[in-house]
Amino acid sequence: MERADVGGRSWGRGRALAVSAVLTAALLAFHRAVPNSLGGLGSLLESFLPWLGLVVVVLLALALLRRSAIALVALLLPVAAWTYLFGGLLLPGPQPGAGDLVVVQHNVSDENSDPAGTARALAEAGPDLIALQELVSPALAVYERTLAADYPYRTVRGTVGLWSKHPVTDVRLLDIKPRGITENWSRGLRAVVHTPHREVAVYVAHLPSVRVRASGLASSWRNESAVLLGRAVAAEELRTVILMGDLNGTVDDRALDPLTARLDAAERGVAFSFPTAFPVARIDQVMARSATVRHIRSLPATGSDHLPVVARITPH
Repeated sequence: MERADVGGRSWGRGRALAVSAVLTAALLAFHRAVPNSLGGLGSLLESFLPWLGLVVVVLLALALLRRSAIALVALLLPVAAWTYLFGGLLLPGPQPGAGDLVVVQHNVSDENSDPAGTARALAEAGPDLIALQELVSPALAVYERTLAADYPYRTVRGTVGLWSKHPVTDVRLLDIKPRGITENWSRGLRAVVHTPHREVAVYVAHLPSVRVRASGLASSWRNESAVLLGRAVAAEELRTVILMGDLNGTVDDRALDPLTARLDAAERGVAFSFPTAFPVARIDQVMARSATVRHIRSLPATGSDHLPVVARITPH
């Protein structure tokens, strides 16, 4: 009778923890059901969705502390949901292939006090392509000078640029400017890179910033710009497309659906890139069409408030 009583108590205690576990699982599995009409709450949740894993860890510790069997069983739900969504990102990437492209994406910051050091750090990763945002004078000239030897082909439009080891042609400005921005604003380009294996349409973009306010997530300009960029990608005639940019959003954020519906994100790697002091989200993205982003990782900090990310891409 005593053993049965102990077992009963272990199942009876921790009901609040069990309910919390079920709610966490529901948020992970059905995050799209959280409405964006309430101050962009859905996008805000999706921007930090992987961090719900920490909630699971805390609940697990409390369940063990309380010796709650019902809470431990309930925790299987959020563990399964988190593993389904993000577990694959933690697996090691495949071995490099002969036709792979290595690319670096970095918002270098218009307040970067060491553009030469930043340029050297990016080149040390040995990428085929380097995409940069927030290029301003006089730092732009430093990037051009420092990268010239290893990256003889480059193009800059507004505050975004592309450096390449392979020839670049057919460059054009991308109009991704939201209607509400009236000042001079140019943050997108499209170019064709002639790699040894095929021609690739490369897009470099910097979407407008978002702000977290008391009223919620202010992201209307970012969202509008994402729609315009998605239309440009959809109209691209070349089969293989690579998009690199500071998109000011994670691939889980529904506001980037115009892009994630047309382009594939990284299969492996987490690569949180912002902010440098304590990266909590990857808003610097590398995505592709008719190609697979095999792995993405962050590089050490530069003089920017973003971390660079480097990705390996296998064209199909």
